[in-house]
Order: sequence, then structure tokens, then C-alpha cells
Amino acid sequence: METMETPLAAGPGALSTPAPLSKVVADPARAVVDIPDGATLAVCGFGSCGIPSLLIDALHQAGPRGLHVVSNNCGIDGWGLGILLDAGRIDRVTASYVGDNKEFARRYLSGQLEVELIPQGTLAERLRAGGSGVPAFFTPAGVGTQIAEGGMPWRYRADGTVAVTSPPRRTEDFDGRPYVLERAVTPDFGLVRAWKGDTDGNLVFRRAARNFNPLCAMAGRITIAEVEELCEPGDLDPDAVHLPGIFVQRVVPIGPEGPGAEKRIEKLTERRPAGQEETSR
Repeated sequence: METMETPLAAGPGALSTPAPLSKVVADPARAVVDIPDGATLAVCGFGSCGIPSLLIDALHQAGPRGLHVVSNNCGIDGWGLGILLDAGRIDRVTASYVGDNKEFARRYLSGQLEVELIPQGTLAERLRAGGSGVPAFFTPAGVGTQIAEGGMPWRYRADGTVAVTSPPRRTEDFDGRPYVLERAVTPDFGLVRAWKGDTDGNLVFRRAARNFNPLCAMAGRITIAEVEELCEPGDLDPDAVHLPGIFVQRVVPIGPEGPGAEKRIEKLTERRPAGQEETSR
């Protein structure tokens, strides 16, 4: 990402002005090189769908520790964010679903991981608010539960006792109905995966892989997008763009083939011929 000088006039003493910095970064390793220990990351994905797998792999190789991850879930065992979890790189998770990740459960219950569980819609809105400049909002989700009243276990001790609990949240009545105050999320970095994108960072996501991608990209102070198909500005139909490039600072072309092409199915269900039961694996 070097600054290019574009001359305004020819001849000795001619003025020059720096051209816009390119957002394109050659590979995932260079894109994540400045993510430090203790950084907060908004990472897209729903289960194993639409995750920035190559950026996560590069982050694993780079080695930052003590990460705070904001994501719908924390990957699956040995895949996605599960790679960072297995390596002990994640210290805190804000999520709405933990799924079947056995290592996640083990680390949480043994006191190695702090976990803030919140309703899925609230998580989405906290990310959207962060990207929209809204510092906080009121929602009815969580009223009358430990979300609002506090006391939810965030971190355990090694002996199984509770070390940290959630604090009570402010509540207000509007038109006779109670609401709880939720703060926006503004992470240091957003890591996303796009189907198509241009060199200006305008992104298109494919079907269910869209999930939390636009929200994580909006919320991140620096957003890094791995893109399967990279094109030039103007090649994308403006009406088809899901995320404007203003929210994206780095674009990593990964190609539709190669290491980034793998898209795992978390639970595969197969239909059997008539008379046989469906199987899942």
C-alpha cells in the first residue's frame, strides 16, 4: 500500500499530489500484520458459512494473543475461529450462539475464556449501531432476564465458581413498555468474506454467506475483506452492491479457486431413497 505521486503539471517545479492509496493488499498475511495483542475483532459468519477463513489462518500464523472476538458464534472445532480458540489466542467472546464447539465449552467452563452471550438480533443491532455512529439504543429483548438484571456468568474460575458476572443494564419505559439499553460495538478490526468486490472496496455477498458480513464490516474501525472475485470500479452494478467501499480499508483478492475455495458444511443431511431414513453427519 504505497502512495503514488501523480503530477499536475509538467516541467521543473511542477506541483504533485498523492493519488489515493490502493486498498488492494497482495495476500492475507500482509493484511493482518498490524493486528496487535488484545485487539477487538468483529468476525463475520454464521456457523461455517461466509467466514473469512484465509484471514483467520493468516492471523493464526501472525500470532497475536488476548483477542476479543465479536461474532455470531466462535467457529467449529478446528475450523474458522475454532483455530484461534484451539491455539489459546482468544481471551473474550461476545456471541449469540456457541453451537457444538466442544473446545469453546471446555475453555469457558475451566475459566480460560470470558463469554458474553446476547440475543442474536441485539448482536446484529449493536454492530449496525457501531457502524452508523449510534452509541447506544433501547430494545425490549432481554427485559426481565439476566441480560437486563445482571448476574450472567461471564467467566468461571478453574474450580468452577463464577469469577465475573454481567452487570445490570439501564432500563426505561417507553409508552408503558420496558426497554433495556444496549451499547454499540466498535471493534478495532472487522474481518469479512465477499463473493465479489472491486478495488475500491465495494462488496457483494452471496446468498446465505451475506449473514453478518455487512454488519461486521460497518462496525470495524479498519475492515479487511477477502474477496473471491476482484474487479475494477464500475464493473459492479451499483444496485447490486451490498456494502459501500467507504466501510472497507483493505481488499485481499483470494480467487474463486485455491485455498479459499473450501466451503465446509457443518452438518450434512442426505436424503435417502424411499423407505430409508435420512442420515446426518
